Amino acid sequence: MIHNVFNKDVLTRCVELKFKGQHKEPAPPPMIINEEEEYEIEEVRKHQKRGREMQYLVHWKDYGDKHN
Repeated sequence: MIHNVFNKDVLTRCVELKFKGQHKEPAPPPMIINEEEEYEIEEVRKHQKRGREMQYLVHWKDYGDKHN
């Protein structure tokens, strides 16, 4: 069973960033189509077969490489 209560001692204070390079731009929000989140693929960068499955490395439209 998962409880929605936790110990306050595990919390830490938010620290203001001191340098511009530390700030990360938030990812753009997904499109909502038929009440579901949708993301658009810009390109498939790699693929590989693993057992019976295929795995794909995709680059999402309007997202940086760290989101691949």
